[in-house]
Amino acid sequence: MESRAIALVFSVLCLSLLRATRATSAGTADGTERWGYVEVRPKAHLFWWYYKSPHRVSTPTKPWPTVVWLQGGPGASGVGLGNFLEIGPLDGKLKPRNSTWLQKADLIFVDNPVGVGYSYVEDDSLLVTTDLEAASDMTTLLKALVKELPTLQQGSPLFLVAESYGGKYAATLGVSVVRAVRAGELKLTLGGVALGDSWISPEDFASSYGTLLLEVSRLDSNGAEHADKDAQVVRQQIAAGQYRQAQITLSRMLNWIVVHSGHVDVYNFLLDAGMDPVADASAASSTSAPEYSRYLESKSVGDTIEGAMNGAIKKKLKIIPKDLVWQAQSYTVYYALINDFMKPRIEEVDELLSYGVNVTVYNGQLDVICSAVGAEAWVQKLKWDGLKNFLSLPRQPLYCGSLEATKGFARSYKNLHFYWILGAGHFVPVDQPCIALDMIGNITRSPALPRS
Repeated sequence: MESRAIALVFSVLCLSLLRATRATSAGTADGTERWGYVEVRPKAHLFWWYYKSPHRVSTPTKPWPTVVWLQGGPGASGVGLGNFLEIGPLDGKLKPRNSTWLQKADLIFVDNPVGVGYSYVEDDSLLVTTDLEAASDMTTLLKALVKELPTLQQGSPLFLVAESYGGKYAATLGVSVVRAVRAGELKLTLGGVALGDSWISPEDFASSYGTLLLEVSRLDSNGAEHADKDAQVVRQQIAAGQYRQAQITLSRMLNWIVVHSGHVDVYNFLLDAGMDPVADASAASSTSAPEYSRYLESKSVGDTIEGAMNGAIKKKLKIIPKDLVWQAQSYTVYYALINDFMKPRIEEVDELLSYGVNVTVYNGQLDVICSAVGAEAWVQKLKWDGLKNFLSLPRQPLYCGSLEATKGFARSYKNLHFYWILGAGHFVPVDQPCIALDMIGNITRSPALPRS
């Protein structure tokens, strides 16, 4: 693969430069942006980019929040996709975005795990192979950022906000952060964890595909039955700990669904797949990776995001190794995590709730791959003692702007919150930017978990 070749080039040609970036950082003269590298392990480098909000209003009792955005894939670049195509201050054409989340919080984008986007390793053997390893690297990064960013030192509550596979990162990282704070190893205020259309329980999502697509007429009853049988195999393989086999079964299942649904877009069932969600739909035994980044790239107008990230943005940042070629998604990283891909992270969410951490689950109505139905199913498996009360409460309608049309629903009990976002697919901030902005404002106003 191209990314593997790039890594080999690094190790041969750029070793002295790579070693020099152990704690490299830079920024704008006015301090509104900072970025840099942290060597989280020897020869493994994570890239981060911080934006200070021009709207910040902070008081001793209510410090201005900071959001860390965790992209999915696995292998997709948060610094490129989440930043320029979803919630950052500039859009894909490098023009100001009206719905940037900077209106509600400072933002930190990270190319996570190592090997993604501008992040890199000097040897592919250093890529993470589990969500827990990714969480360990990110915890090391946060320890460095607390020293780097005065706002975090001053108590700005940190919110881990995730999308897609990034939800697995967020759940494991959230637990790691709480443990590190309690142990006195990390001086940080954790405000909460938000899981957007997140791949927390693969078996619950797989089990939802047949019924969901039948109800919206993308499959008939025969197709739904076929999908349900595949889902049963996925459940059995996960129960037996056969995660690699379960991933292969899921890949075959998605291939079949795409073909027999008239090429439904699994990120939005109202659309056809102009971007096939499976990289190699022609191979029945394929272990192919979802084309996570292609949907977002299709929303960008004009020059491609690759052109900007390898051109104007790279030139601005100055510290990116010159031989590094930014890619929207690294399949080397995807395949390195392949044995962890189908492992659920429900227990980690339960642990966060037990610590008193605010946990928000939000889901787009039109998503298939991480459907709202699947998210509701895994939430109902939580062992949290407030679950029964949470499920018994009515949902509250959500509105946005001057129109009174319902844009979604929300339910909250103690430190668990769930948002259903109408008219949105997998990428909520892209499809419904107004209600997404309101939502993140509500999330970041929630009480933070105190420092230890």
